[in-house]
Amino acid sequence: MAARLTLKFWGVRGSTPTPIAANLGYGGNTSCFEICSSGGQRIIVDAGTGAFNLGRRLMQDAGPDGMSVDLFLTHFHWDHIQGLPFFAPLLQPGNRVTFHAAPPPQETRRRLQCQMMNPFFTLDFESVRGQREFRQLQNETVQCGDIAVTSFPLHHPQGASGYRVRCNGATIVVATDVEHGDAKLDAVLLEHCADADLLIYDAQYTPEEYASKQGWGHSTFEAAARFATEARARKLILHHHDPTHDDRAIDEIVLQARRLFDNVAAAQEQCTIAL
Repeated sequence: MAARLTLKFWGVRGSTPTPIAANLGYGGNTSCFEICSSGGQRIIVDAGTGAFNLGRRLMQDAGPDGMSVDLFLTHFHWDHIQGLPFFAPLLQPGNRVTFHAAPPPQETRRRLQCQMMNPFFTLDFESVRGQREFRQLQNETVQCGDIAVTSFPLHHPQGASGYRVRCNGATIVVATDVEHGDAKLDAVLLEHCADADLLIYDAQYTPEEYASKQGWGHSTFEAAARFATEARARKLILHHHDPTHDDRAIDEIVLQARRLFDNVAAAQEQCTIAL
């Protein structure tokens, strides 16, 4: 039976890329992953440094008429957009990249333009050769082919969006940057996580680390396990690994998380999950 949805991680790290040997089991690139339907539809979530390798892979399959890409941004902190200037489909003529994000279209355009302006980058955002489109997605559902994407707000400095992705009865929930503890937004998150086949959740800190980093906008594996349990999620993926956590540290985090929720793993670059 063909998978209803498949997810592939291209970047799993939070805050800053850490491409050192001790981290490469899980990966050193910042947040980026793709979700594909059995019908051939693809969406991309975030454009951290993992977007570089994803973009190269997409161009290998590009036809003579180019390609259309739907890119959903959770927010605009650098670890979620810093691969965009190197995202090959954006740089080639004939391609169209549609940016879905919470701000109004002109504001999304302005924010993405800032990181490529002189003297921070050699190519201005307005000079890329691919076509660009900007769509506001705020607490609503958009249909991309046979994939439905519903956005909702997350508790994070300057705000962030989570996404509930559905296709043919399969559900993936994305909560890459979120800090637990805001009762109102925790309830919103729990509502959108309900009965998810796969929950991707921010687990940047251990509980001990979180004690000194409360308010920084990130969560723990304990909170991730609690949300997965209360939402009756079938599988939990810990995401947004801290740059100080090497492979051995993440292995230990997974072991501790499994004492709280059975079906849990850590996000790993190049890993594909089929539902």
